[in-house]
Amino acid sequence: MTARLQCTGLTGGYGTTTAFRNIDLAVEAGTIEALLGPNGAGKTTLLLTLAGFLAPHEGTVAVDGNVLKSGHPGRASGAGMVLVPDNRNLFTTLTVEENLKAACHRGGPSPRSMLDVFPDLERRWTLRAGALSGGEQQMLAMARALIQEPKALLIDEMSMGLAPLIVKSLFDTVQRIATDHSCAVLLVEQHVNLALEIADSASVLNRGSIVLRGPARELLAESERLEAAYFGTLEDSSL
Repeated sequence: MTARLQCTGLTGGYGTTTAFRNIDLAVEAGTIEALLGPNGAGKTTLLLTLAGFLAPHEGTVAVDGNVLKSGHPGRASGAGMVLVPDNRNLFTTLTVEENLKAACHRGGPSPRSMLDVFPDLERRWTLRAGALSGGEQQMLAMARALIQEPKALLIDEMSMGLAPLIVKSLFDTVQRIATDHSCAVLLVEQHVNLALEIADSASVLNRGSIVLRGPARELLAESERLEAAYFGTLEDSSL
Protein backbone atom coordinates (compact mmCIF):
# COMPACT_ATOMS: atom_id res chain seq x y z
CA MET A 1 0.00 0.00 0.00
CA THR A 2 1.38 3.41 -1.01
CA ALA A 3 1.64 5.95 1.80
CA ARG A 4 -0.30 9.15 1.29
CA LEU A 5 2.73 11.25 2.29
CA GLN A 6 6.22 9.89 1.84
CA CYS A 7 9.75 11.22 1.73
CA THR A 8 12.80 9.12 1.03
CA GLY A 9 16.43 9.99 1.72
CA LEU A 10 15.48 13.63 2.17
CA THR A 11 18.34 15.99 2.98
CA GLY A 12 17.97 19.74 2.99
CA GLY A 13 18.53 23.13 4.52
CA TYR A 14 19.28 26.70 3.53
CA GLY A 15 21.87 27.18 0.79
CA THR A 16 24.88 25.07 1.60
CA THR A 17 23.86 24.68 5.26
CA THR A 18 22.32 21.28 6.01
CA ALA A 19 19.48 21.33 8.55
CA PHE A 20 18.36 17.70 8.26
CA ARG A 21 19.70 14.61 6.51
CA ASN A 22 18.52 11.27 5.13
CA ILE A 23 14.95 11.53 6.39
CA ASP A 24 12.55 8.70 5.57
CA LEU A 25 8.90 9.21 6.53
CA ALA A 26 5.69 7.49 5.46
CA VAL A 27 2.30 8.69 6.73
CA GLU A 28 -0.85 6.82 5.75
CA ALA A 29 -4.18 8.44 4.93
CA GLY A 30 -6.25 9.08 8.06
CA THR A 31 -3.27 8.94 10.43
CA ILE A 32 -1.17 11.44 12.35
CA GLU A 33 2.61 11.39 12.63
CA ALA A 34 4.03 13.58 15.41
CA LEU A 35 7.42 15.07 14.60
CA LEU A 36 9.12 15.95 17.86
CA GLY A 37 12.45 17.48 18.79
CA PRO A 38 14.17 20.46 20.42
CA ASN A 39 14.41 23.92 18.90
CA GLY A 40 16.93 23.99 16.07
CA ALA A 41 16.53 20.29 15.25
CA GLY A 42 15.40 21.05 11.68
CA LYS A 43 11.65 20.39 12.03
CA THR A 44 10.35 23.59 10.44
CA THR A 45 12.93 23.42 7.64
CA LEU A 46 11.79 19.87 6.93
CA LEU A 47 8.15 20.99 6.66
CA LEU A 48 9.09 23.86 4.34
CA THR A 49 10.95 21.39 2.14
CA LEU A 50 8.06 18.94 2.05
CA ALA A 51 5.73 21.80 1.07
CA GLY A 52 8.05 22.85 -1.76
CA PHE A 53 9.17 26.20 -0.34
CA LEU A 54 12.74 24.91 -0.13
CA ALA A 55 14.40 22.60 -2.65
CA PRO A 56 15.98 19.53 -1.04
CA HIS A 57 19.67 18.81 -1.45
CA GLU A 58 18.86 15.13 -1.99
CA GLY A 59 15.92 12.76 -1.84
CA THR A 60 12.28 12.75 -2.95
CA VAL A 61 8.85 13.78 -1.67
CA ALA A 62 5.68 12.06 -2.88
CA VAL A 63 1.93 12.32 -2.36
CA ASP A 64 0.00 9.12 -3.13
CA GLY A 65 3.11 7.76 -4.83
CA ASN A 66 3.47 10.75 -7.18
CA VAL A 67 6.91 12.32 -6.77
CA LEU A 68 6.74 16.12 -6.51
CA LYS A 69 9.06 18.43 -8.40
CA SER A 70 11.33 19.96 -5.76
CA GLY A 71 11.20 23.62 -4.88
CA HIS A 72 7.74 24.27 -6.39
CA PRO A 73 5.18 25.12 -3.67
CA GLY A 74 2.39 25.62 -6.22
CA ARG A 75 2.82 22.12 -7.59
CA ALA A 76 3.07 20.67 -4.09
CA SER A 77 -0.17 22.43 -3.14
CA GLY A 78 -1.82 21.25 -6.35
CA ALA A 79 -0.88 17.67 -5.44
CA GLY A 80 -2.59 18.07 -2.07
CA MET A 81 0.30 19.13 0.20
CA VAL A 82 -0.86 21.97 2.47
CA LEU A 83 1.19 23.68 5.19
CA VAL A 84 -0.16 25.49 8.26
CA PRO A 85 2.90 27.58 9.24
CA ASP A 86 3.74 28.61 12.78
CA ASN A 87 3.00 32.28 11.97
CA ARG A 88 -0.49 31.30 10.63
CA ASN A 89 0.05 33.47 7.52
CA LEU A 90 -3.41 35.08 7.52
CA PHE A 91 -4.53 38.15 5.61
CA THR A 92 -5.01 40.25 8.74
CA THR A 93 -6.96 43.06 7.02
CA LEU A 94 -9.46 40.63 5.48
CA THR A 95 -12.42 39.13 7.31
CA VAL A 96 -12.75 35.49 8.28
CA GLU A 97 -15.02 34.91 5.29
CA GLU A 98 -12.66 36.73 2.91
CA ASN A 99 -9.67 34.70 4.14
CA LEU A 100 -11.54 31.49 3.39
CA LYS A 101 -12.72 32.72 0.00
CA ALA A 102 -9.11 33.52 -0.91
CA ALA A 103 -8.07 29.94 -0.12
CA CYS A 104 -10.96 27.99 -1.68
CA HIS A 105 -10.90 26.70 -5.25
CA ARG A 106 -13.57 26.23 -7.87
CA GLY A 107 -15.65 23.15 -7.23
CA GLY A 108 -14.27 22.75 -3.71
CA PRO A 109 -15.92 23.22 -0.31
CA SER A 110 -17.69 26.51 0.37
CA PRO A 111 -16.33 28.90 3.02
CA ARG A 112 -19.36 28.34 5.25
CA SER A 113 -18.83 24.57 5.18
CA MET A 114 -15.76 25.16 7.35
CA LEU A 115 -18.12 26.13 10.18
CA ASP A 116 -19.01 22.45 10.52
CA VAL A 117 -15.44 21.88 11.74
CA PHE A 118 -14.81 25.28 13.35
CA PRO A 119 -18.22 26.51 14.61
CA ASP A 120 -16.66 29.21 16.81
CA LEU A 121 -15.69 31.14 13.68
CA GLU A 122 -19.33 31.88 12.84
CA ARG A 123 -19.62 34.69 15.37
CA ARG A 124 -16.42 36.19 13.96
CA TRP A 125 -17.43 35.73 10.32
CA THR A 126 -17.32 39.43 9.36
CA LEU A 127 -14.45 40.37 11.67
CA ARG A 128 -10.97 41.08 10.32
CA ALA A 129 -8.50 38.30 11.02
CA GLY A 130 -6.15 40.73 12.77
CA ALA A 131 -8.80 41.35 15.42
CA LEU A 132 -9.22 37.67 16.31
CA SER A 133 -7.77 36.07 19.42
CA GLY A 134 -4.78 33.78 19.03
CA GLY A 135 -6.96 30.69 19.26
CA GLU A 136 -9.42 32.05 16.70
CA GLN A 137 -6.58 32.90 14.34
CA GLN A 138 -5.28 29.35 14.61
CA MET A 139 -8.76 27.99 13.87
CA LEU A 140 -8.92 30.22 10.79
CA ALA A 141 -5.46 29.09 9.67
CA MET A 142 -6.57 25.47 10.00
CA ALA A 143 -9.83 26.21 8.16
CA ARG A 144 -7.88 27.89 5.33
CA ALA A 145 -5.82 24.72 5.01
CA LEU A 146 -8.81 22.37 5.19
CA ILE A 147 -10.79 24.24 2.52
CA GLN A 148 -7.99 23.36 0.09
CA GLU A 149 -8.91 19.67 0.53
CA PRO A 150 -5.44 18.53 1.58
CA LYS A 151 -4.24 14.99 1.12
CA ALA A 152 -1.20 15.73 3.30
CA LEU A 153 -1.53 18.35 6.03
CA LEU A 154 1.63 19.77 7.58
CA ILE A 155 1.08 21.64 10.87
CA ASP A 156 3.87 23.62 12.49
CA GLU A 157 3.62 24.46 16.22
CA MET A 158 -0.17 24.81 16.31
CA SER A 159 -0.26 25.41 20.07
CA MET A 160 2.26 28.26 20.19
CA GLY A 161 1.12 30.97 22.61
CA LEU A 162 -2.33 29.49 23.20
CA ALA A 163 -4.18 28.66 26.42
CA PRO A 164 -4.26 24.96 27.41
CA LEU A 165 -8.05 24.61 26.96
CA ILE A 166 -7.86 25.97 23.41
CA VAL A 167 -4.88 23.76 22.64
CA LYS A 168 -6.78 20.64 23.74
CA SER A 169 -9.73 21.60 21.54
CA LEU A 170 -7.47 22.15 18.52
CA PHE A 171 -5.75 18.81 19.03
CA ASP A 172 -9.14 17.07 19.09
CA THR A 173 -10.03 18.88 15.85
CA VAL A 174 -6.82 17.72 14.15
CA GLN A 175 -7.65 14.14 15.09
CA ARG A 176 -11.12 14.49 13.54
CA ILE A 177 -9.69 16.09 10.37
CA ALA A 178 -7.29 13.18 9.87
CA THR A 179 -10.06 10.63 10.26
CA ASP A 180 -12.97 12.39 8.53
CA HIS A 181 -10.99 13.81 5.60
CA SER A 182 -8.48 10.96 5.09
CA CYS A 183 -5.55 13.33 5.52
CA ALA A 184 -2.04 12.25 6.28
CA VAL A 185 -1.10 14.70 9.05
CA LEU A 186 2.47 15.54 9.98
CA LEU A 187 2.35 17.48 13.23
CA VAL A 188 5.34 19.41 14.58
CA GLU A 189 4.62 20.20 18.21
CA GLN A 190 6.38 21.18 21.45
CA HIS A 191 3.56 19.83 23.64
CA VAL A 192 5.01 16.33 23.45
CA ASN A 193 2.47 14.44 25.56
CA LEU A 194 -0.55 16.04 23.89
CA ALA A 195 0.88 15.29 20.46
CA LEU A 196 1.53 11.67 21.36
CA GLU A 197 -1.99 11.27 22.76
CA ILE A 198 -3.59 12.00 19.37
CA ALA A 199 -0.86 10.67 17.06
CA ASP A 200 -0.66 7.19 15.62
CA SER A 201 3.12 7.25 15.33
CA ALA A 202 5.97 9.61 16.13
CA SER A 203 9.52 10.43 15.18
CA VAL A 204 12.08 12.39 17.17
CA LEU A 205 14.35 14.68 15.16
CA ASN A 206 17.57 15.74 16.84
CA ARG A 207 20.50 17.54 15.19
CA GLY A 208 18.96 16.94 11.80
CA SER A 209 18.47 13.16 12.06
CA ILE A 210 15.66 10.86 13.15
CA VAL A 211 16.97 9.32 16.36
CA LEU A 212 13.82 7.53 17.53
CA ARG A 213 10.52 6.47 16.00
CA GLY A 214 7.66 4.19 16.87
CA PRO A 215 3.97 3.92 17.72
CA ALA A 216 2.89 7.00 19.67
CA ARG A 217 1.42 5.04 22.58
CA GLU A 218 4.63 3.10 23.06
CA LEU A 219 6.76 6.25 23.08
CA LEU A 220 4.34 7.92 25.49
CA ALA A 221 4.83 5.00 27.87
CA GLU A 222 8.63 5.12 27.57
CA SER A 223 9.19 8.62 28.93
CA GLU A 224 12.86 8.14 29.83
CA ARG A 225 13.78 6.83 26.37
CA LEU A 226 11.75 9.58 24.72
CA GLU A 227 13.43 12.25 26.85
CA ALA A 228 16.88 10.89 26.03
CA ALA A 229 16.11 11.00 22.31
CA TYR A 230 14.69 14.51 22.61
CA PHE A 231 17.77 15.85 24.35
CA GLY A 232 20.27 13.87 22.30
CA THR A 233 21.53 11.43 24.92
CA LEU A 234 19.94 8.24 23.56
CA GLU A 235 22.63 5.66 22.84
CA ASP A 236 20.52 3.05 21.02
CA SER A 237 17.54 4.33 19.02
CA SER A 238 16.57 0.86 17.71
CA LEU A 239 15.12 2.42 14.56
